[in-house]
Amino acid sequence: MKLIALVEQLAGELETAGVSFGHGTTNASDEAVWLVLWHLGLPLDELDAHAERVLLPHEEAAARELLQQRIATRKPAAYLTREAWLQGVPFYVDERAIVPRSFIAELLAHGTIDAWLSERTEKVLDLCTGNGSLAVLAAMAYPDVQVDAADISDDALAVAGINVEKHGLQQRIQLLQSDGLTALPGPYDLILCNPPYVNATSMAALPAEYRAEPELALHGGSDGMDFIRALLRDAPSRMSPHAVLVLEIGNERENFEQAFPRLEAVWLETSAGDDQVLLLTREAIGALSAS
Repeated sequence: MKLIALVEQLAGELETAGVSFGHGTTNASDEAVWLVLWHLGLPLDELDAHAERVLLPHEEAAARELLQQRIATRKPAAYLTREAWLQGVPFYVDERAIVPRSFIAELLAHGTIDAWLSERTEKVLDLCTGNGSLAVLAAMAYPDVQVDAADISDDALAVAGINVEKHGLQQRIQLLQSDGLTALPGPYDLILCNPPYVNATSMAALPAEYRAEPELALHGGSDGMDFIRALLRDAPSRMSPHAVLVLEIGNERENFEQAFPRLEAVWLETSAGDDQVLLLTREAIGALSAS
């Protein structure tokens, strides 16, 4: 069987099985391409170059088995391949950490937040680092900064350590265990945070693929804002005078604005629109705390 024929067949099986996407792909066709090319050890962006390749029987059988694992377990494909990609950069991931998919990665790669930074930007915090992907991307984007990568989960930090070493950034990224900002004195010039923000109603409706991830990394309380309330309370004391906080809130903009109606936020454009990620200055957060 040709590779492209197998991909099309497996995509149909994924659709029939009703699996959910969102952990690196958004549809059955892209997921099938990912699983087949990964299994064959081929670059994930080279489908056209290999589409007519005739697969050996054992190659086809193993690819089918991988797809059946995806359907049977309902685990995100990244947990099966132990690999996830952000902005063209590969990362290790397993069930100890959430599958990386933050839109903050786009902002780092595209230089979207650079206008709020300067030569004074020397110390960066990636809070709720998970598998460490944003910390790695920040270190790559800003070669002169030092990065603290913090998480409450020792398991997640173990995964982050694999990625820090994978990309040779041990001298520039420090891994720290902290419940929010409690163990992080700062001050930081830039804080990146993709926190747990899913509200209770949405948590109850999550498909199995999302429930396979650590709940601690997703659940943000009844309105999704529990972690963020503590973060905004504590952040000014951990920020330098010129610092900014870049915060991802997913589909929770309505709950965010209800929780912080007087907060002056700059909403940043991503591939998902302008309601997923926001930027806050230290001054804006401080004014909120003082009100």
